[in-house]
Amino acid sequence: MSAVYNFCAGPAMLPKAVMAKASQEFVDWQGMGVSVMEISHRSKEFMALSSEAEASLRKLMDVPDNYRVLFMHGGGRGQFSAVVNNFMGNNGRAKYLVSGQWSKAAAEEAVKLAGADAIDVVDVVSDDNGVKSVVLPSFEGQDDEYRYLHYCPNETVDGIEIFEDIDCPWPVVADMSSNILSRKIDVSRYGLIYAGAQKNIGPSGLAIVIVRDDLLNLPTLSQSSIMDYRLARDNDSMYNTPPTYAWYLAGEVFKWLEQTGGVDAMEQVNTAKAERLYQCIDSLGFYGNKVAAANRSRMNVTFQLADESLNEAFLKEAEASGLVALKGHRIVGGMRASIYNAMPMEGVEALVSFMEDFASRHGN
Repeated sequence: MSAVYNFCAGPAMLPKAVMAKASQEFVDWQGMGVSVMEISHRSKEFMALSSEAEASLRKLMDVPDNYRVLFMHGGGRGQFSAVVNNFMGNNGRAKYLVSGQWSKAAAEEAVKLAGADAIDVVDVVSDDNGVKSVVLPSFEGQDDEYRYLHYCPNETVDGIEIFEDIDCPWPVVADMSSNILSRKIDVSRYGLIYAGAQKNIGPSGLAIVIVRDDLLNLPTLSQSSIMDYRLARDNDSMYNTPPTYAWYLAGEVFKWLEQTGGVDAMEQVNTAKAERLYQCIDSLGFYGNKVAAANRSRMNVTFQLADESLNEAFLKEAEASGLVALKGHRIVGGMRASIYNAMPMEGVEALVSFMEDFASRHGN
């Protein structure tokens, strides 16, 4: 069977080495004669697995000692409400920067839970003749009292990424569901980082939360116990049964990252992959991208065909060539190649070769 490269935005492809090991251990983990998903989450074996996974993530991201690492339910969208309920209290206010569909959804959830008066929503995307870019506001001298500022550094639908650090007087909350572990960051610049697992960490259903200790002293709103960060901290993320198999796979992905050189090495590969694909888009004249160069996502490369009547032919021929899940999000259309950590350079080269060939056969 020829190679298949999965460009799905999420759930996304996992590293082949991780999948191969998981398949070998599926019914017999560590010689126990049972699967890891069949054992108690409070057994000494699983407790060791959970501790090792957290230690690996802390090492990969250089997480400071005054931050808790939580393995939570509900994916990234579940954290939209958890952040509000854990930090806002009855009289809190928060600022939300909107740069695309996911930050917009987070802001809408916050307004629903806390009320429009409590949430200050700021659109940070500029559109210059159809080309989108991010213009971050200055927060210097602002004396407004916010519990936190929320933003999404990488928008999977729109193909927009914010690479600058945000300097503001309030704790920064970042939805890093689609770019966590893809490039080096300074965790100490954030009050909280959360990430749905299904792009760069593991299967869907799991969320990683990295939260600074002092934020866990903020007043809360009423909420479900399983989404309470304090209960998660006090119970080692096992207040109730966690998604154990997803946790196991996340730990295997963290090991794989360590073995391949860590986040620094992965950032170099991700930069090269994105540059190669954008160079193809820009050079042929057959494809286009509607994001300014400074904000082009390394994880989700969106592009359009000059002749949109060829979209279906492009997708059909791409799939026949082993290049799957390239259709753009229904909101924006066009094409989208998600090239997360697990996507090898060979997959990007295969896509570029196909795009060049398709353009040569269908261009004027």
